[in-house]
Amino acid sequence: MSREALGRVVRWSDGRDAPMVLVEACPELPLVSVLIAQRSGSSEDPAGKEGLAQLSARLMRRTAGGLPQRAVETRIDSLGASVGVDVGHSSVMLQGTTISRSLDAFVDVLIDILARPGLGEPDFRRLQRETEAELIESRDDDRTLVRRAFRRHVFEGHDYTRASGGTVRSIRCLELEDVRALVGRTLTTGNLLMAFAGDIVPERARTLAGRIAEALAQGPRITDNLGEPTVPKGRRLVIIDKPERTQTQILLGGRGTWPADEDHLALHVANTAFGGTFTARMTREIRSKRGWSYGAYSNLPFDRHRQAFSMWTFPKSDDAAACVRLQLEMLADWHARGISRKELGWAKRYLTRSHAFAVDTAAKRVGLAAEAEIYALPDGYHERYVERIQAVTLEQANQAVRTRIDPDNLLIAVVGAAQAVRPALEQSIDALESVQVIAFDAEE
Repeated sequence: MSREALGRVVRWSDGRDAPMVLVEACPELPLVSVLIAQRSGSSEDPAGKEGLAQLSARLMRRTAGGLPQRAVETRIDSLGASVGVDVGHSSVMLQGTTISRSLDAFVDVLIDILARPGLGEPDFRRLQRETEAELIESRDDDRTLVRRAFRRHVFEGHDYTRASGGTVRSIRCLELEDVRALVGRTLTTGNLLMAFAGDIVPERARTLAGRIAEALAQGPRITDNLGEPTVPKGRRLVIIDKPERTQTQILLGGRGTWPADEDHLALHVANTAFGGTFTARMTREIRSKRGWSYGAYSNLPFDRHRQAFSMWTFPKSDDAAACVRLQLEMLADWHARGISRKELGWAKRYLTRSHAFAVDTAAKRVGLAAEAEIYALPDGYHERYVERIQAVTLEQANQAVRTRIDPDNLLIAVVGAAQAVRPALEQSIDALESVQVIAFDAEE
C-alpha cells in the first residue's frame, strides 16, 4: 500500500485496479461527508445517446437496493443523511453527508446505489419521461439556452460540445440495456475515487472503502482519449431565436486555458481583474457606466482538457448590439494592453483572501484533493495556490492574456428575437465570418 500526506488529507491505493481513497479526520462535529467519484463521465456516452451517464446515475440513486423511490428517500432521511449525484464530462459523483452514528448504515445505502440498484424497466421509462419533460421545460430558461448553444458551437466537433444532460432526441433513443452496459463498463474499482471527511479516522475509512470496493466489479481506470478542443477560425454569430423576447442572453468567447498551462494562474489573475467579480472592469463599464446589463462577467472554467473563455451579459434587445460591440472592444484592449498594476494588486488580494473560504472545512479540503485527482491537476495545484497567486507579476499576467486569449476567433451566442436583434448584431461585429439562426426549440 502506498500512502502519503497531502496537508491534512491522507491518501492511499491498494493497487492498480483498486480505488484511490482520501480522508481527513475532523471530529469537531458528528458528521461525515462521503464522495464516490467515477473518473469518467458523459464523455463516455455513445454518439446519439447523450445523457446516458446522467440518466444512469439518477436511476441508480432512485432505485437503490431494488426499493421503490419513496422507500429509498425514507431510508436516507431516517439516517439523518443526504445523497446527491452530479454528472460532468469527466466524472460522475455520488456524494452525501450523514450523522456519525449512522455511518455504517449510510455506507450500506451507497453500496445499494452502486452495486444493487433496481434498474427496472418501469423505473427507467418513468425517469426517461421525466428527463424529456425537464429538457422541454428548460427551453423557458434563456440562460440555459445560451449556455447550451455556446457549448455546442464553440468547440465544434469535440466531445465537450455534447450535452451531459442530453437532448430530447437522444433521451428518447435510450434503452435500459444502454444503462446496464455503461454501468458495467465504467463502474469498476480502478475507475473510482473515494473520499471521506469529518468525524472519521483513516483506519475506519479504509475499512469502509474496502466494503464498498468488494461489492463492485474489479477493473482498470477508463482511459481518457479526448483530444485537445480547438476553436474554428473567425468570428461566428449564433442566434437562438425566441420571438417576442425583449431581453437577450449573450455568451461571447473562444479558446481558454487549463491547469497544465504554465501561465494558467497568471491568466486567472488577469481574468479576475477583467471580469471575474461584481466590481471588475466588465461590470464597471457595462453595468455601472451604461446600465446595459445588471451583471457582466468573464469566466475561465477548467476540466481535464482545455475549456473555453467566455463573457456573459444579458442586456435588453435594443442594447444587445452596442453591448456586444463594447465587449469586443474591451476584449481587444485587454489583449493589447492587459491589466494595470492597480488591478493586479486588487485581483491578487481578492483571490488570496477568498481562497480561505475554499479550504475552511475538511469536506472542502478533501473535495479539492479529489478534484486534483479527477482532473489530473499539476502536483500541488491547490496546496500552493495562494503562494503561486501571490507570485504572479504584471508582465506574467499580461503575457498570459496575449498568449491565451484570441479576440479574432470567437463565438458570439445570443438568445433573443432574431428579427429584432440580427441586423444590428451583424453590424456591430467586425470581420464576421458566419451567421446562424436556430429556433429555440430545435433539436441540434
